[in-house]
Amino acid sequence: MMRKVRAASDTAGTAARGQRSLRARALDYLSRREYSRVELSRKLSQFAEPEESVEALVESLEREGWLSDARFVESVVHRRAQRMGMTRIVSELRQHAVDDALVDAVSTKLRETELARALAVWRKKFGTLPQTPAERAKQARFLAMRGFSQAIAMQILKGEGVPDDSSDWSDG
Repeated sequence: MMRKVRAASDTAGTAARGQRSLRARALDYLSRREYSRVELSRKLSQFAEPEESVEALVESLEREGWLSDARFVESVVHRRAQRMGMTRIVSELRQHAVDDALVDAVSTKLRETELARALAVWRKKFGTLPQTPAERAKQARFLAMRGFSQAIAMQILKGEGVPDDSSDWSDG
């Protein structure tokens, strides 16, 4: 008898979740992480009824402070900057159709720390300068795939900015 009651309540809960308002769905998404305006609109449009306006809801969420492209940019940079280069981060932001002014401001900040971030990523993966052309190519490809520029990769692989004393390399 208990089993039937529980199963019925689970079904009712699933049906109620399926009938959530578009606003409730948007707030549910935003409670988990930051979204760009375009990304949230795309996610919500698949649940919108013909009479519902996703654009009006997104504008309302923006006015109320629930949605912010600036916070989305900060979130992406915070999540990616320690592992990725400027090119890759900027590319991701452009895929999310973030305002060009925000992207330009972030790329300027990232450019200032590009060498240090690339060096940390390279040091964690390899730690020693390449001895053969094959090793050099492998390390250069690794840095390029992470979004670091060719100039930064060559600077690291030539040993510029790499400490000579191996005691400087220990992380603890």
